[in-house]
Amino acid sequence: MRKRSPAWITEQRKRPPAALLDCIASHQSFLLTAHARPDGDAIGSLLALDTILQELGKQTEMQLYDRVPLIYRTLPGSERIRTAPAVPAGSRADVTILLECDGVERSRLSGIDPGCLINIDHHASGREFATINWIDTSASAVAEMIYRLALALEANIPAETATCLYTALLSDTGSFCYEGTTAETFALARNLVELGADPARIAQDVYFSNPASKMRLLGMALTTLQREGRIAWLWVTHTDMIRLGAVEEDCEGIVNYAVGISGVDVAVFLRELPDHRVRISLRSKGPVNVADVAQQFGGGGHVHASGCTLEGPLYSAMDRLLDRIRQHLCPRSVAGVA
Repeated sequence: MRKRSPAWITEQRKRPPAALLDCIASHQSFLLTAHARPDGDAIGSLLALDTILQELGKQTEMQLYDRVPLIYRTLPGSERIRTAPAVPAGSRADVTILLECDGVERSRLSGIDPGCLINIDHHASGREFATINWIDTSASAVAEMIYRLALALEANIPAETATCLYTALLSDTGSFCYEGTTAETFALARNLVELGADPARIAQDVYFSNPASKMRLLGMALTTLQREGRIAWLWVTHTDMIRLGAVEEDCEGIVNYAVGISGVDVAVFLRELPDHRVRISLRSKGPVNVADVAQQFGGGGHVHASGCTLEGPLYSAMDRLLDRIRQHLCPRSVAGVA
């Protein structure tokens, strides 16, 4: 099915850089990757980009450091994503395209050829580290940028590709709840549905196909829930993870239960790692820019959704992070305990 180009996509500011289009046109083989611990936007956009390039007659490889989360394994082509910590010695791609990375290190892959790199990102913490950088913080998801790229390359978008892009868009906008969601976001979603994406089926796969281990972990985390004024936080220990048979991807989305509390503007989920470092997920629905908070600890992300990793132990990391969040709120807003 042919794509339809919404009026907003014709704006010059929405178009991919000419250097990016020229690079794709003049090279034949591409290695595609995204950040470690991939989310729905990373997986869906990676798969869509792969099919777009293949439709243009290009040779592609997809590789991630971590496996595809269970809820995204129903996406068309997900079984073709190679999972390994290092690019195989025999892989000689002309160009490496990195999605949602603020540096090659964010992919955690070793062996990436630094010769020609393309960086496509929409995070506020994005950096220009590559040969060609396309960073658009106004995009609701990298999926939106991949869609624009398909239009600029005059590539077809079949139903399978539309499914991957819709999944990415749905997950990275928090089911169209985050502030980056605009009329343009819904225009894109509509177009993807017209191209063959099935919103009900995609929602079923993403939100109603969780393993029992995730539900047990959520129950454990909710028993730790604390609140101080406009801040709420919850956590799990490494021992909890082992005891419940939970894996890393089971932690996805737990922080949303804290930010969903009435009157809470900033939510934190902390997970203790095997080496006693602490991985942090931050969410905001108020004036606090949690990307700024995360960046102060070496992390990054979006204004309302970000993350970082702190040195442990768990309660020490918790105290340091909460102190920093308090500094971003008015003193009177955290004075009382709810």
